[in-house]
Amino acid sequence: MLTTVADLMTPDPLAVSKTNNLNDAHNLMREKNIRHIPVIDDDGMLVGMLTQKIMIAKVMGIIATYGTNALERKEKQQKVAEVMATDFASVRPHQSLQEVVRFFVDNRHGCMPVTDEDGKLLGILTSSDFVRLAAALLS
Repeated sequence: MLTTVADLMTPDPLAVSKTNNLNDAHNLMREKNIRHIPVIDDDGMLVGMLTQKIMIAKVMGIIATYGTNALERKEKQQKVAEVMATDFASVRPHQSLQEVVRFFVDNRHGCMPVTDEDGKLLGILTSSDFVRLAAALLS
């Protein structure tokens, strides 16, 4: 039975460095069809989150200001650290899924990074993980 975050999370998720540029992150999101990317430092410590919502807003802003032809060039000039969210919740692998799902519902989060006590990225837990769990329980 799945009872803890560790039981449901995706371990070792795709992540980008805070020094990567926006174009790197945009391409990763598009190629891997993902909506949330943890941002880590050189030691693997979680320092931010880059979401589809942030990316869309940034891309639309670039297009509105500079036009579509400048998108790739402008994305390459901007570091992930300049646009990533730094105010976000994270969870620990030992936390109960009952506790975490309530947070997802109450706060309408799409994902939560999973870290150890020191802040090292261990995994990611998404709303899609809970939908898959619900589908499995219903079948």
